[in-house]
This record gives sequence, structure tokens and C-alpha cells, in this order.
Amino acid sequence: MEIGIDSFASAMYGDNNTLSSVDAMEQLLQRIELADQVGLDVFGIGEHHKKEFLDSATVVILSAAAARTKNIRLASAVSVLSAADPVRVYQSFATLDLISKGRAEIVVGRGSSIEAYPLFGFNLNDYDALFKEKLELFLQIRDNEFVTWSGKFRPAINNLPIYPRTVQEKLPVWLGVGGTPESFIRAGSLGLPLMVAIIGGQTHRFRPLIDLYRQAGAAAGYKPKELKVGIHSPGYVGTSTEKAIDEYYPGYAELWTKLGLERGWPPVTKAKFDGLIDDDGVLIVGSPERVAEKLSRHSESLGGVDRFTFQMDNAGLTHKQLMNAIELIGTKVIPLLKKG
Repeated sequence: MEIGIDSFASAMYGDNNTLSSVDAMEQLLQRIELADQVGLDVFGIGEHHKKEFLDSATVVILSAAAARTKNIRLASAVSVLSAADPVRVYQSFATLDLISKGRAEIVVGRGSSIEAYPLFGFNLNDYDALFKEKLELFLQIRDNEFVTWSGKFRPAINNLPIYPRTVQEKLPVWLGVGGTPESFIRAGSLGLPLMVAIIGGQTHRFRPLIDLYRQAGAAAGYKPKELKVGIHSPGYVGTSTEKAIDEYYPGYAELWTKLGLERGWPPVTKAKFDGLIDDDGVLIVGSPERVAEKLSRHSESLGGVDRFTFQMDNAGLTHKQLMNAIELIGTKVIPLLKKG
């Protein structure tokens, strides 16, 4: 199982939330450097267009990280393809691939945060149609130097070349999904690796949806090894499970209660949190041993997981705490997983 971190470049943490954007960005790049040094497989940067996040220009951050790292793969988490031009998105990630010498990846999705749609002049009523059309064009660009294409939401392209091309023969494109069955089927039918955002409840409940993905992929002629499954979930690693909970819970409760006011969720309680960190709950919070054991259990319950990415930096944790967690993941959790 590959292990990584996903960040939304949160600017909300620090001493009384007074950290400057300049310092928050520098600290984020330091965390990516450390993740590379201690052997994590991938670091992903999200895409939001809100005051509390600094990830609106995802590829710029990843390119800065590429110049400061050697081995770690650099990905989006996710790119809101529906509200972007697939030509420019491909060109940006191809350029990142050149800078990183073949370490670029992209996770594309429709976006659970919808602020990009009005910002770039798109209608939310076209939420699914936009993504379907733009994904089709993006994959055509990835696979062909010269492109001929026409659609509803973008001017046609008539046998035009698109440059630069990637170092990798094919840019890895993961499909980021939530809980919509059609999205799992789409990923399988296209033979794309699947990245499932599981942020609440019990992880094993996603097994029927992942089975749909694998069935759709098999029906489309793809081999099992081509149908990779990734999981993105909130989590945190401490030197002990008690310490991890003590450090993680206050910020988690504050953030998710705030989000609940926006999205109609109930406030976070300690009892609810305790359910989320139990054996079957979604939150991967604890000591390295506890985290490795839980990741293995989740993988088994889902029929095999190829990649897991922690979402850690939006729970009020300090830079020092996040650096310590990354070091523990690289030096403790990954060796435990490899040992089996």
C-alpha cells in the first residue's frame, strides 16, 4: 500500500490562527520536503477558492515542491476539472511532470466545494455534464499529441497539437469520487484508478461501491491490476494513541462543527468522535501501531487498497505536530505495513 498526505494548504492553524500566508506556505513546503525525506510515496494538494485555504493554484505549489524534492510523487487532491479548461490543466501538469522529472499525477473530480463554478462562470445545473465532457477531452489530450474534438462547453479543437508533453508515457489520472454509484462505475468503465474520499461513518460501508467499480472495469476489459483503489481520509499519527487523540480532537471538533453549520451536519461530540476512531470508523488516528493495524484492516474490508492518503492539516494542528506526524508515518507506519 502506498502512503501519502493530502493537504488543502490550510492557513487556519498556528498560534491563535495568526500565521501569515507567507509562513503557512513555507511551512507546507517544508512538510512536503520532510515527507520526501522519510519515504512517503505521494503528496497531494487540493483546490479551493476560499480565504482559509491557499491551494487555488495547485500546480504552482506542486512545482515549488518539485524543485525541493527527489522521489515523492506530486498530485492534486482534487483538481476541479469541471470548472477548468482541460487544455490548460494538461499543459500545467505536463510542465509539472517536466520539472519533477516524471513524478506528476492528477486526481480529477467535480469538487465537493462548489465555489469554483460561479467564480469561473459555470452553472451548477451542469455539474455532471461539465465533468463528463471535460474528462473525455482531458483523456484525449493525455493520450494524443494532436487532438480533434468538439463539445458543448468549450470551443472545438480541429487537429491541433497540445504541448508540452509529459515525461511519463501517460500522466496518471485518478478519478476522485465521494459516494455516488455512477462515479464509481464511470471510473471502472474508463479503467482509471479510483480515489475515494471517505470522511465520515464506517469505511467498510464503501465496499459495495468499490465492488461496482471493479465490476464495471472488468466488464470494460480491464485487468484487476489496472483497477487501483485509493482512499483519502482524515487522520493523524502521534507517539501514542492517547496523545494523538488529545492533539487531534479539539481542532477536528471545531472544524467539523463549523462545516456542519454550512452543510447541515450535527455538531461533533466526543461520543461521535470516539465512534469514528474505533476499529471500523473512518478516522485513522492513533499510535503508529494502531494506525498501521487499522489501515490493514480497512484494506482487507475493501478488497484491497493500493494507496492511502492522510488529510491532516485542517484540524488546528501546529506545524511542529504535523512534521512529527509525517516523520512517524515515514519511519514507523510504513515499515509496519511493509512488515505485514
